[in-house]
Amino acid sequence: MTDFAPTDAHKARAADWFQNLRDQICAAFEAIEQDYDGPDCDKADPGQFDYTKWERPGGGGGTIGKMKGRVFEKVGVNFSAVEGEFSEQFAKEIPGAIENPHFWASGISLVAHMRNPFVPPVHMNTRHLITAQHWFGGGADLNGIYPFDDDVALFHDCLKRACDANDPAYYDKFKAWADEYFFIPHRDEPRGQGGIFYDRLTSGPTEENWEQDFKFTQDVGLAFLEAFPAIVRKRMNTPYELEHRDFQAYKRGRYVEFNLLHDRGTRFGIMTNGNPDAILMSLPPMASWD
Repeated sequence: MTDFAPTDAHKARAADWFQNLRDQICAAFEAIEQDYDGPDCDKADPGQFDYTKWERPGGGGGTIGKMKGRVFEKVGVNFSAVEGEFSEQFAKEIPGAIENPHFWASGISLVAHMRNPFVPPVHMNTRHLITAQHWFGGGADLNGIYPFDDDVALFHDCLKRACDANDPAYYDKFKAWADEYFFIPHRDEPRGQGGIFYDRLTSGPTEENWEQDFKFTQDVGLAFLEAFPAIVRKRMNTPYELEHRDFQAYKRGRYVEFNLLHDRGTRFGIMTNGNPDAILMSLPPMASWD
């Protein structure tokens, strides 16, 4: 028996799920904008997502979803489904690409930068990549400027329950991976309060294994949807001063450094000729190094 290889039907299921998750998250974020009644709530209209479709030379494309609002100073929730061939140089870094440089990849990528410094920025992504091999990857991490222990606990608890429902070993393994990955080596400091990170997840050679890995990836997305909007609603009306915004801009500088120097998703997008606006939507609207 040969190892299972995802078919076009499997690709479509994964891509459809990522789009559906995008829709659920965007609806939850727009509802927060509508419900906001905190500082300066009367100075701007509630934010709504603008969607821009793009096509990738060589195959596929995606949709940039961006919102600037009263609570979300800048949030991007992007979907993509692309295919093509890796460059000879980049193929050496991707499992299965040496045998055959053709690839297919789909996923959702989210970064939220919040207006209120007491509401934590956040990152989440889930993806499926197919070369001569295939795997799932993703994760989520909280990046509070002024972190609250109960927010961090809620975020990690939701992710832990998603992990435990699939494999009791996952949470400790993927939390440790996040602590290692979401670290700024040249600053010798963590990017935030962690979460989980996993990559190249392939439980085994069968279709049943693919289904297990797909389910886990779905559960990670739903755990994020449970945790983060609840945290935002808890903190979004907190009063703040200019000094808090100044420190927020300083911490955002650290986020910029990580994403430009160390983030795998940024590198993958650039090396596969993805849409630069979609790739760099993770950067904050304002940052400071002073």
